[in-house]
Amino acid sequence: MIQFDETICRDLDSASRREWLETNGLGGFASSTVAGIHTRRYHGLLVAATKPPVGRMVLLSKLEETLTIDGRSYQLSANRYTGAVQPQGYVYLKQFRLDPFPVFVYQIESVQLEKSVFMVHGENTTVIQYELRGQAGSCTLDLSALIAFRDYHSTTHENNAINPALAIEGGNVRITPYRDLPSLYLSHQGGEVRETGVWYRNFEYDRERERGLDYLEDLFNPFTLVLDLSRLPDQAVIASTEAHAIESASQLRRSEVDRRKAILTSAPADPPLVPSFALAADQFIVKRGEHATVIAGYHWFSDWGRDTMIALPGLTLCRRRPELARSILLAFAGCVDRGMLPNRFPDVGETPEYNTVDATLWFFEAARAYLAHTGDLDFIRTSLYGVLADIVSWHERGTRYGIHVDHDGLLLAGEPGIQLTWMDAKIGDWVVTPRQGKPVEIQALWYNALRVMEDMARRLGAVAGSAHYKELAERAQSNFAKLFWNPAEDCLYDVVNGDASDASIRPNQILAVSLFHNMLSPDLAARVVETVQRHLLTPFGLRTLSPSDPQYRGRYQGDPRSRDSAYHQGTVWPWLMGPFLKAYVEVNGRSPEAHEQAGKWLSELSRYIEDEGVGQLPEVFDGDAPHRAGGCIAQAWTVAELLRTSCERVVNRYS
Repeated sequence: MIQFDETICRDLDSASRREWLETNGLGGFASSTVAGIHTRRYHGLLVAATKPPVGRMVLLSKLEETLTIDGRSYQLSANRYTGAVQPQGYVYLKQFRLDPFPVFVYQIESVQLEKSVFMVHGENTTVIQYELRGQAGSCTLDLSALIAFRDYHSTTHENNAINPALAIEGGNVRITPYRDLPSLYLSHQGGEVRETGVWYRNFEYDRERERGLDYLEDLFNPFTLVLDLSRLPDQAVIASTEAHAIESASQLRRSEVDRRKAILTSAPADPPLVPSFALAADQFIVKRGEHATVIAGYHWFSDWGRDTMIALPGLTLCRRRPELARSILLAFAGCVDRGMLPNRFPDVGETPEYNTVDATLWFFEAARAYLAHTGDLDFIRTSLYGVLADIVSWHERGTRYGIHVDHDGLLLAGEPGIQLTWMDAKIGDWVVTPRQGKPVEIQALWYNALRVMEDMARRLGAVAGSAHYKELAERAQSNFAKLFWNPAEDCLYDVVNGDASDASIRPNQILAVSLFHNMLSPDLAARVVETVQRHLLTPFGLRTLSPSDPQYRGRYQGDPRSRDSAYHQGTVWPWLMGPFLKAYVEVNGRSPEAHEQAGKWLSELSRYIEDEGVGQLPEVFDGDAPHRAGGCIAQAWTVAELLRTSCERVVNRYS
């Protein structure tokens, strides 16, 4: 359980910096801050995935809560408007905890009001429960619904197109403000519905302003629901895209508590933070049609091929959920085209984008990990091996964007103006980190893929195939070190393109040490790890560029151009801590001292998930101290890699 007392809850800066997240297994979510103040356009009580896992829309932004005790009213909400925060309900917030979902405890006079928020798994449904404790005479709770009904990337502004009409049927209120959009149902327990039909104007979202994006929004208040807590001190509201009987609220809560207990029961109990990582991991697994997939990050990412394959072992296998791994592998195997895995599934529309070289190669590592964890060779034989073999064949003869095996057995990829690796920031026609040619991690992944295929073919009795993959792997290995070794820096070049070698010290080279099959001698591997440690290691992950480089950017902040220009030019990515720790332990002979050091290095991220992360781990941190978090508040491969590292006993225990 994560818990904050009033010293944090009543401090606006501290409480609004900490963001909570609830998800529903469909791609939808509910999210805001501990203070209750929305700081992002993505915040809302019901962000529904209308075309799971995408088509996400902010339907119910929030409920403005006013508690009235014997005629004295107290506003419990908080909003930032131009020049003011009004109301300031966080001053009554005595406690916030994640137990297992967000719980807010307000202290007013002699009573406490406890509010809990959770989503129903598999539904676009959020349940908000209220419990009054203590003695009071007359006590009512007014809930003014504020709706947005817009794509979650945009903002709403006052308009005349809205239809304010309500359909009130017993304990259900339904509103359909715009044609061709879902209806919103609010179920309640005998409250009084007062129609209002007014606009609240000029909400300000601080994080969006900092990001150089539209940060002003108007929200519509169609009605206020008045609950009599003196008559019934425990009440609930169900916000959903479908009608619910309010009597189901308690059962929905029990089912969700039981589901989360099952997650903890199935996860390894040691090291101590693995259960926390397991709960965080569950939020990224969602449905796409009949199969499972992975949301790359909340709030704004959909499912990406690269992120999914990197995250798969940690999110599924380390949580002892091989059936999820199978489903994800099948989903992506069915989308392979011309030997390539999709880079991402668009937020709208059905056509995947095939503009990545590494997602496809990570597919092999995900399949290897699945086989290693399960021994399920039949699944490999019937569902994956043919697809994987076809991928290698396409890479041998050439596929999109110049991706093909060169004469030296290494993989050549890229065209001018196209970014194919995970360092993919692009501003207009400017590719910030152009890596055309032979990127170092692509060679590591290619070699690993060939050795995986060699082993699978051998185990399946495909003797000729195994020999072929072995020959390809040996040719790549024989040329890798002599082409990529940079003696001046005692590490690997980042990219080799013809006669040009990029000597930028970047973390990509760590994969040449950390992958299951690697090409480096023990001596060179140890020197790579030492150089990466010296230049790139921070308490929160690896920098994407050495601070000694003239192109280094130590702050990830500002408008989209400023952020994208720093994205892979020094910004810290915590997912890279997983490969680094594994590589460090390996080159140090898996000694107790190496495991102990790995645990110490992971301690800051361990503390973060229980404090500012409110149960999650973010996408990036600043390259410069104090390493402020940025990007998505919850990133799949960050959580997955640390969970994998822990379950594989790379670290002995968390500090």
